[in-house]
Amino acid sequence: MQQTDSRDAVLMQFAKWPEAGRVKTRLVPALGVSGALDAHITLTQTVLSNLCDAGPTVQFWWDREQASVPAAASGLVRDIEQRGVVQKVQRGDDLGQRMLDALGTGLEHYSLAMIVGSDCPSVEPDYVHQAIAMLQAHDVVLGPSDDGGYVLIGARRVIPHMLDGIEWGTASALEQTRNRLQELGLCVGLLEPRWDVDEPEDWARFQRQSPV
Repeated sequence: MQQTDSRDAVLMQFAKWPEAGRVKTRLVPALGVSGALDAHITLTQTVLSNLCDAGPTVQFWWDREQASVPAAASGLVRDIEQRGVVQKVQRGDDLGQRMLDALGTGLEHYSLAMIVGSDCPSVEPDYVHQAIAMLQAHDVVLGPSDDGGYVLIGARRVIPHMLDGIEWGTASALEQTRNRLQELGLCVGLLEPRWDVDEPEDWARFQRQSPV
């Protein structure tokens, strides 16, 4: 089978607009509202750096239209702009619709499209390359997370409504997604599990593993 060059893939980073009180809310009891916002920004910049180092084109997809930039997030927005990363806005009523729309949009211009969440610092360049390689023989690739969701979804083919009916944010999201895709006749590949940052212990793990 012909190999797809990484330059013919697009990496789409999904992120919530950085506003205190609406990001990383499960970290608020440990870090406070401003601390949770700072954690969100740090994680977002880490993922952005990882994806930009991977090789393929990177796009940044906010969860809503951009409002005024909070002072704490000015460095993040400047970083995105200085890297020349195109910024877009997610469309859809739930996460499944938003991801399907983004994947479909990406596949209009690239052979492969992948989405990574901004709380997934474990998705490093090598992991992206593994996903690209797996997509040579699969329609969709999922990168499982330790909590039952997934840190990455990549596709070379999409079908309308293929991400409908998933209980997002639950321990069954990965299994439900895989079952849904297979029921629709799509060939699904699973990468090695990775971790994301939702709870205070996840944030502590990230801090331990981050370069000083």
